[in-house]
Amino acid sequence: MSGVLNGKVIIVTGAGGGIGAASCAVFADAGARLVISDLSERIAEPILEQVRARGGEATVIAADVGSEASVRNLVEKTVAAYGRLDGAFNNAGVEQQNIPLTELTLEQWERCIRIDLTGVFLCVKHQIPAMLKSGGGSIVNTSSGLGQVAIPNAAEYIAAKHGVLGVTRAAAIEFGARGIRVNAILPGITRTPLIARLSEDPNLAAFFNQLKLRHAMHRFAEPAEIGEAAKWLLSDGASFVNGEAMAVDGGFLAN
Repeated sequence: MSGVLNGKVIIVTGAGGGIGAASCAVFADAGARLVISDLSERIAEPILEQVRARGGEATVIAADVGSEASVRNLVEKTVAAYGRLDGAFNNAGVEQQNIPLTELTLEQWERCIRIDLTGVFLCVKHQIPAMLKSGGGSIVNTSSGLGQVAIPNAAEYIAAKHGVLGVTRAAAIEFGARGIRVNAILPGITRTPLIARLSEDPNLAAFFNQLKLRHAMHRFAEPAEIGEAAKWLLSDGASFVNGEAMAVDGGFLAN
């Protein structure tokens, strides 16, 4: 395969479903050599099969992004397998509990922060040294439209996704002069299997129709559309884009 990511070694976390899985297909079609990562090999293996079925090159390395030892192992095994690291799509995350801030337990708060924010920090921390040895690279972190605005009943998620933008910008200015670009994407609501199922529930249909209207295009994103944006940021075509928070939200933040 050839394309804008031709030959680049790219890690994708949270690759077992939704945006991560669709992005693996997009990156593979663009010629990337992928490391497909999720909590377990069992979760990631079906995506590996899909990538190989379309002619892509990939391997599976399980990792818990909330564990520094696990993230370090992910990066080390990637370099051992391919000899280099050129890019990463740090996409692993969990959703909010959908309850008021005052009802959140400390455990619920800390779990979301650990995975959605600390997980991004740990990935960036260990990916950058590997990329420096390869002569540079590009990192894309998944934030959210809620990294810039807020809604009720999502305090832990909003805090984490705001924090992802801070990590992204800090890394961008620290390492930009050394050939490392770090950017974030801010998806709107995306038709992952979970969202598709919920939006088709008769009890929730009115709520999701109202959400669609907040997106200026009056629809939700398809997972591959988020992957296409990440693909461009990972490519050499985005060579002067660094420290950016790119909304991929159909106009949600423009409302």
